[in-house]
Amino acid sequence: MTDLSMPQTRTRSQSATGKIALRWLLYVLLGLFALYYLMPLFVMLTTSLKSLEEIRTGSLISLPREVSLDAWKTAWSGACTGIQCEGLRPYFWNSVLIAVPAVAISTLLGALNGFVVAQWRFKGANIIFSLMLFGCFIPFQVVLLPMARLLGLMGIAGTIPGLIFVHVIYGLGFTTLFFRNYYVTIPAELTKAARVDGAGFFRIFWSIFLPLSLPIIVVTVIWQFTQIWNDFLFGVSFSQAGTQPVTVALNNIVNSTTGVKEYNVDMAAAIIAGLPTLLVYVVAGKYFIRGLTAGSVKG
Repeated sequence: MTDLSMPQTRTRSQSATGKIALRWLLYVLLGLFALYYLMPLFVMLTTSLKSLEEIRTGSLISLPREVSLDAWKTAWSGACTGIQCEGLRPYFWNSVLIAVPAVAISTLLGALNGFVVAQWRFKGANIIFSLMLFGCFIPFQVVLLPMARLLGLMGIAGTIPGLIFVHVIYGLGFTTLFFRNYYVTIPAELTKAARVDGAGFFRIFWSIFLPLSLPIIVVTVIWQFTQIWNDFLFGVSFSQAGTQPVTVALNNIVNSTTGVKEYNVDMAAAIIAGLPTLLVYVVAGKYFIRGLTAGSVKG
């Protein structure tokens, strides 16, 4: 009995050792990948905390000998974006004024569209949904001239409401797709039972479906906020002085050729411009993954 059990014990021990070795190999590889992707952020952060003299004489990846926040102050309220030296502050708030209403409106309209297409069936619903889905893949450059013409006819060209309108229209296909794929996982019998009880369209939507939609609302908000905040093409095409978003201002600061090139200010400005989306993913990243998988069973 003892002789027979010893080979089995040795095999289990070898198997456990192999699993541990593979696990540590996986951790090492993930650590290397994380280091590779975080290195640019590390360089940006350390450079933004250095003086220009230290940047010229020191190493790119070295820690700052003396931490200075002067570059951050300049990037926020003193950097030149052409002839004006107001920093990113006014443009940052422009992006807030654009992103917040655009995200809210496109999310609400996407929820309504997804509810109609998934649960409130009508003739041609699949065709309409297919056309909206096709709109998600139209390149930005294709819609620039028609959109500029439309904004001119509406009298909102070069304004913040005009940029909100552009982002709502272009994001509607994505938000509808997200909510439609989520709502098809909810049994249609729930809608039928509510209609039998006398509930109407908006009653069913507000009282039943919207409270169940928190996971996909988080996904949609994160997706739309990221797309709108990071947008450059629409911002530079449909804005003017005083209504430009932060990405356009960042481009103007970085590409400015007036005076000495201040790399620490450029890095600080880039971090400020990207900080909101970074914080959104850090705070709500796990809910984003959960929401995506919640609507992946059917549809």
